[in-house]
Amino acid sequence: MATTEFQMSTSADAADFPYRALSRSAIASTLLFAVGLIGLMPPFEMVLVLTLVGVLFGIFSIRSINRYPDEFSGKALAKFALVANLVVLVTGVSMHTYTYLTEVPPGHVRVPFSQLKFDADPDRPTEVAYDLDGKDVFIKGYIHPSSGGGMLRQFVMVGDLGTCCFGGQPKSSEMIEVTLTGGETVKGGMTRRKLAGKFILNKVPQSKTDFNNSVFYRIKGTSVN
Repeated sequence: MATTEFQMSTSADAADFPYRALSRSAIASTLLFAVGLIGLMPPFEMVLVLTLVGVLFGIFSIRSINRYPDEFSGKALAKFALVANLVVLVTGVSMHTYTYLTEVPPGHVRVPFSQLKFDADPDRPTEVAYDLDGKDVFIKGYIHPSSGGGMLRQFVMVGDLGTCCFGGQPKSSEMIEVTLTGGETVKGGMTRRKLAGKFILNKVPQSKTDFNNSVFYRIKGTSVN
């Protein structure tokens, strides 16, 4: 009795089952969205720039897929990444802008740490520091690890993580000796802090043995968070 064998064709028509590569731009846009989420948290606002790049990658991906539909796939992923990056970018910029415009207490002057740092040698107070003497200021910075890790009433504030948490030794014009008033305390750590209080320029610099240099600036803090 004859038998009939059935065999699947090993040469299926390529036109019926075309191979299309997943758009690398769509993948990149998705990854940038995931990383860009960090930009929603202060002090990582600048990470939001990655979501702008993600938007550009998303647009490029969609255009490439539309132009070469037989070569690239991932249009749905590209659309998702494009919208997600836009949402994070708009939300982050709006949130940080609102915070910036409303965080300074009434009657206080916003002071970037960069305006207090003297870039030449020998180190000395800046002209801005002389103008701020006796004024209520608002400043952001980090508690230097030498101040301790518990609940602090006195601590040294520096402007960036480089001089705070990675073994850096700040110059006199890169640190502020802070004394909190009214029973205020703050827990030490690597979190960036917002400080409001009265700025005092030491006319006669006081030594700070932890750093083997003098302290030019002091703040009597009325609030910290």
